[in-house]
Amino acid sequence: MAPSETVESVMLEPDDVRILRALQIDPRIGFATVGKVLGLSELTIARRYRRMSRAGAIRVVGVVDPGALGQSQWMVRLRCRPGSVTAIAEALAQRDDVSWVTLTAAGSEVTCAVRSRSSEERDDLLGRRLPRAAAVLDLQASVQLRQFVAGRGHYWAALDGVLTGEQEAALGSTGASPFVELPVVRNQAAPLTAQDDALIGALAADGRASLVELAAATGLTPGRVSRRMRALLADGVVYLDVEIAPPALGLRARANLHLRVHPARLKEAGRALARMPEVVFAAALSGPDNLHAVVNCRDLDALFEFTTERVGVLPGVERLEVSPTLRQVKQVGTRVDNERLRGQAG
Repeated sequence: MAPSETVESVMLEPDDVRILRALQIDPRIGFATVGKVLGLSELTIARRYRRMSRAGAIRVVGVVDPGALGQSQWMVRLRCRPGSVTAIAEALAQRDDVSWVTLTAAGSEVTCAVRSRSSEERDDLLGRRLPRAAAVLDLQASVQLRQFVAGRGHYWAALDGVLTGEQEAALGSTGASPFVELPVVRNQAAPLTAQDDALIGALAADGRASLVELAAATGLTPGRVSRRMRALLADGVVYLDVEIAPPALGLRARANLHLRVHPARLKEAGRALARMPEVVFAAALSGPDNLHAVVNCRDLDALFEFTTERVGVLPGVERLEVSPTLRQVKQVGTRVDNERLRGQAG
């Protein structure tokens, strides 16, 4: 894949995309290791990474899995009064428990993901604040029942073939998908300390922060920070996500897909979507539209071909609604402005 589009006039060159793939394999990998495998200097890797970060094309962030804390995740669709949708989307984007926000339906609808870390926080938003908002005409909230691809699965399939098999193995890839399909909510919640919260906050700001920087943020020693971070990652409480602005890869048509699938074919359809490079998120939901996906395509014509020739023909699909994104406001905890990811990774 050799993207030719830009993010705010910044061109991603083939070596940039190879670096993105290396970071997907190991988001905290050292630039010296990447340079050795790719045949580039450590200085070149660092310079290219900083350039992409400043351009808003990439961020490496730590993300909490609320399911590991015993909390469910929800997909919410809000139909709003004319003229109010932007204010509602911005207010939602400011919340830490709302992980992504999009404007769809020609700007009359907000779609968002709610990932509250406590039932009280979730109930306050879904049960009180949003239903009482005068600008909200209709609210549909569906709980996620099973994720088929999410988190570190983002763009993994889309960048297949960027590196050789030998290069991927040298960077630590096992060849398996980084995303494992598991129950959304664990039976036993993982306990977190105040120092864990500080560490998670520091990783959310920069998933590549040094151990010294993380130690300063938590009050721990670098050695203890390293051990605790490895434990949180191994337990699935936190994962490191390489966030990419889709236009940087030449993908300018983003859409939410709302599917109604026969229950007997739901797993089959969800797993089929998860294998498609265009799909960055897919989950089974409660409610009549029981399968949701987020997709990125090159343009609207490619979106049409994708939905009609590959999604619409999946076994069990009874209904398909394609809702193109008018504006992405937040993406997995990262604010988006003019197709740029806000914030810089160091």
